Amino acid sequence: MILTALFLDVFMLAKRTRKNQITLPKTIVQSVGEADYYDIAVQEGKIVLTPVRLQRTEAVWAKLDALGITPDDVDEAIAWARKGA
Repeated sequence: MILTALFLDVFMLAKRTRKNQITLPKTIVQSVGEADYYDIAVQEGKIVLTPVRLQRTEAVWAKLDALGITPDDVDEAIAWARKGA
């Protein structure tokens, strides 16, 4: 996790399990703000986690737009999922 200069003194070790899972240390999560979801990227050989706060509808639609997903695509996906229910 890349932190701003304000938090440079907060470094901790996290172990990867056999199932590729890690537990984020509470101190680290509190320093950036709690979130249930994280965008994950690889930058210069480092894994970067960025908290995603889904309560911001505009941010979600902006992310979908950046991925090329339209409101019609979302409607079609919901209709498809409901057929199987």
